[in-house]
Amino acid sequence: MTRSPDPELDLAMSRIIKAPRSAVWRAWTDRARFEKWWVPAPAKCRVVDMDLKPGGALVTHISEAGGEFVPHLDACFLAVDDLMCIVFTDTLVGGWRPAKNPFMTAVITLSDHPQGTHYAAHVMHRSKADRDMHEEMGFHDGWGTVAEQLARLVEQQVH
Repeated sequence: MTRSPDPELDLAMSRIIKAPRSAVWRAWTDRARFEKWWVPAPAKCRVVDMDLKPGGALVTHISEAGGEFVPHLDACFLAVDDLMCIVFTDTLVGGWRPAKNPFMTAVITLSDHPQGTHYAAHVMHRSKADRDMHEEMGFHDGWGTVAEQLARLVEQQVH
């Protein structure tokens, strides 16, 4: 399903998570687990909507420094392939409605690895300017941090 990232338009990260794919999948698809790792700590996440089907909404709010929860992500699932792949975009919102500020489409893939799960995120942008802005906003640190939080969460459950 995924193609090789286009360095002009895409950002990507991956890591090995020492837990089975089923544990990583549950952390992605269970609201309570998702809230524990989706935003870089110490910020907190609240899932407002998570309808795990094509056209379903993925809406999260964020609280930073103990403040009130404010909108974070308003997206739409494009594909949800059990234990293998989740694709979402903020170009659309739930129900396939066009979004006000489209920015990216993310393809999350999970595959077996001798140590557990190979976790990969491929994030596509409509322009080089959007890609560069996302990188400057801290894509690698942010997505790397949440992947680390995800790994810690599921690896603790396994060990």
